Amino acid sequence: MPVADFPRSLASYSAAQGQTLLDVLKERASAEPVNVAGTLIFFLAIVHTFLAPAFLRMSHRVQQRHQQQRANPASIGLDSGARDEVSFLAELLHFMGEIEAVFGIWVIPLIIAISLCKGVSVARDYLGHGLNFAEPMFVVVIMTIAASRPILQFGEKLMALGAALGKRSTAGWWLSILTLGPLLGSFITEPAAMTISALLLGSKFYERRPSRRFAYGTLGLLFVNISVGGTLTHFAAPPVLMVASKWNWTMSYMFEHFGWKAVLGILAANGFYLLCFWREFKSLSLPSPTSLSTLTPSTRAAVPLWITIVHILFLVWTVINSHFPALFIGGFLFYLAFTQATEHYQSDLSLRPALLVGFFLAGLVVHGGLQAWWIEPVLSRLNERPLFFVAATLTAFNDNAAVTYLASLVPSFTEPLKYAVVAGAVAGGGLTVIANAPNPAGQSILSKFFPDGISPLNLLLGAIAPTIILSGAFLLLR
Repeated sequence: MPVADFPRSLASYSAAQGQTLLDVLKERASAEPVNVAGTLIFFLAIVHTFLAPAFLRMSHRVQQRHQQQRANPASIGLDSGARDEVSFLAELLHFMGEIEAVFGIWVIPLIIAISLCKGVSVARDYLGHGLNFAEPMFVVVIMTIAASRPILQFGEKLMALGAALGKRSTAGWWLSILTLGPLLGSFITEPAAMTISALLLGSKFYERRPSRRFAYGTLGLLFVNISVGGTLTHFAAPPVLMVASKWNWTMSYMFEHFGWKAVLGILAANGFYLLCFWREFKSLSLPSPTSLSTLTPSTRAAVPLWITIVHILFLVWTVINSHFPALFIGGFLFYLAFTQATEHYQSDLSLRPALLVGFFLAGLVVHGGLQAWWIEPVLSRLNERPLFFVAATLTAFNDNAAVTYLASLVPSFTEPLKYAVVAGAVAGGGLTVIANAPNPAGQSILSKFFPDGISPLNLLLGAIAPTIILSGAFLLLR
């Protein structure tokens, strides 16, 4: 079977007028049984993300028991050689609890299912030629550059301008980062803005050990704000990028229809949470000097201006060529050489967080490529207001860029419907880790402040209020 025949194009399915949504889904499932298998496996992967914290807790318990056995092997009948053994079960459970690994894990049963239904060659061609992994690769590169010491110092100086209005208190930094950081995403892309904002929140806020409720509220607010903060332009937010060219949405169009509403919505959401947690700001503890020295860029020697400018140019090159992996990866290799030559002004390069996020997004691309068969007929049958809420809901389970891309395939969409689906997709982009491409980056950076991992349910609860506020901004401000 040629690569172009799998997954089947939406136009290849027969469509009779007057069919109900259920009839369409039944017909497509019957015509292509692998659709059902792919969606079922995707659903199980989503369930797995909600169970990830439970796997981490089990891993910690198994590791503690293993440490006790290593300390006193004779008491349980083990020889002294057992002291050096690694607990394979603890490591396995920890791997199962890494949210970034979940979708990659479930790619294995998906490929087995495709191989059984269509053949090994079809499964191989689907992975090797039928999918576009440019976005995961781009996120790996942009995250690494954005997390560099020169870029972080530059970002911190920008945020300090806003924090100065609050006398650089914890509340001032919190408000500045959650306002300016997301809006910065309209120019340096949302993944870069997420990386900078999350790292600065870690040092300026999370190191002060906020309450669990406050911690999740801030995380949900960050994810929602980043999702809508990229809508001032037509190239920075993945869900907008998917449709901007096809629908002829320019930068002026984006600001007129989305941008100013996003700014007002972010300010309103931040103000609401600031009032809700105002008393808790006063009770935050001071971070230890050790933790600040490893996280806060300003505690290290200043980076020369020319090095910062070169880093910004690498960042700009990557953003401009985000659709051309050969160009931005080639630029990244030059970037690595430059950081080696200026090592004295660089932080230690750590590719692990960026690679994990890239792995997460790549797994999501593999699964998302098989979901069009049911998402497209759902979107095409809705009016403006219902479409907004369905898009926001679907976004929580299938990445907002995938939702808007599928919407672009519906030929009957009017301008109000186009607006509704994109507005719903960006408004719902903070509800889960998988709802927006930059979210895994924030989760990876800030997960160390959540001992048992980030709970998807608590993240959802923390994001509901700002999601409602931003939804109101997009629906009511016309």
